[in-house]
Amino acid sequence: MANDDRHQQRQQRLKEQVDARIATATDARGILMVFTGNGKGKTTAAFGTVTRAVGHGLRAGVIQFIKGEWPNGERNLLEKAGVEFQVMATGFTWETQSRATDSAACQAVWQHAVRMLQDPSLDLVVLDELTYMVSFDYLPLETVLTALRQRPAQQTVIVTGRGCHREIAALADTVSEMRPVKHAFDAGIQARQGIDW
Repeated sequence: MANDDRHQQRQQRLKEQVDARIATATDARGILMVFTGNGKGKTTAAFGTVTRAVGHGLRAGVIQFIKGEWPNGERNLLEKAGVEFQVMATGFTWETQSRATDSAACQAVWQHAVRMLQDPSLDLVVLDELTYMVSFDYLPLETVLTALRQRPAQQTVIVTGRGCHREIAALADTVSEMRPVKHAFDAGIQARQGIDW
């Protein structure tokens, strides 16, 4: 019985702390989230949030930089739920090996991103792999920062990709870093459709 009492007291203290923090969170606005790091799961985390948003009746749009035209399970599902996808569709930069082609494709899809970032009817916009566009200098950092700062106040944006620029991370409200501990590919295991992509 004593263990039960101590557990109840600890849980009550924890509840009071959580309730106090919830009471102080009074700013109701969209946020900027960044999922970065060298680990797997950045895009998956972003799509999990899109799925949650759509499940609650919110509107979302997705811009995918660097992705190719291969089957995309998330897109297959979410487009049917009204999520707009705009995909750079040149594939990974090591596939095209053409800076001019990649830069032009980036600029074209960025115009859709700008449109989405100005659309107050979109509750959530995902800029998947945007970090590479800044680090490869396909998009000027200031252009990206300005678009993020000028978005509608209630709009949430998720930026994904490795090596997020420190100024984007500083602007963000939430930054999560995925850290690799172990990866099946390193052991020679093939990526699987429906699991890895």
